Amino acid sequence: MNPSWQETDSDEQALAALRDARAADDLPKLPAAGEPAALQRWRDFVDETLDDYDSARDRPDLAGTSGLSPYLKVGAIHPRTLLADLAAHIGPGRDTFVSELAWREFYADVLWRQPRSAWHDLTDALGHMPYDEPGPEVEAWQQGRTGFPFVDAGMRQLLATGWMHNRVRMVTASFLTKDLHVWWPVGARHFLDRLIDGDIASNNHGWQWVAGTGTDAAPYFRIFNPVTQGKKFDPGGDYVRRWIPELRHLPGKAAHEPWRHADGYREGYPARVVDHAAEREAALVRYRER
Repeated sequence: MNPSWQETDSDEQALAALRDARAADDLPKLPAAGEPAALQRWRDFVDETLDDYDSARDRPDLAGTSGLSPYLKVGAIHPRTLLADLAAHIGPGRDTFVSELAWREFYADVLWRQPRSAWHDLTDALGHMPYDEPGPEVEAWQQGRTGFPFVDAGMRQLLATGWMHNRVRMVTASFLTKDLHVWWPVGARHFLDRLIDGDIASNNHGWQWVAGTGTDAAPYFRIFNPVTQGKKFDPGGDYVRRWIPELRHLPGKAAHEPWRHADGYREGYPARVVDHAAEREAALVRYRER
């Protein structure tokens, strides 16, 4: 950041006008902008969340992440600033956060060395893999109406806030690529269109990790089950009920499986667009025959 730059009233007014315009268009509200806001968010995270980061970061029903990704994306705060501050801390939360920063830098380096990997498979292991053309099921995925609550909660969070919890990003990406059999760039483009922290290196290589075409890619037989993932990382169903009002009448884990309850669909929640077990087997066949 240029040290001579300072926020002025006109800057604040311009930012407020931009936020108002986005709100008027039903777009996500932007977080407070600038380095001071980034530093304050960082201080709050260190004071309130860092110690539990290693266990809480995978829980979308908890406020367990740093919230710094939009600031890191635009350079309002630098990873070296974070690492310098973390030198005074010890513990698994600190170590896990450092690891996540390292992944971010790693993906940036991969993109710098292999710029083609932004929109093409980094490896050719799945070069002959057949994919389906996007259809109505992909539109349902984009709108958060697949009938799988954990997936839909994440997609609705993305639409409403311009952000999605990282665990849910992996699950929603797996659903698109391995339940709907669509090539990963379709999902990566949709995320970049919506994410306020959309970083092409982290986003697109994260998608490739899930799809099985990137560095340290998930093995082809790893296909996230959206129900078991939901039950594990949203054990009380709070995240699902927060983003899917049609399921707020279902208590606890019941929100993850409305089809198991006589009144599960009484508020208009959609039926499942696919049979996960069948599509999992279909995906495995495609991977084996690639």
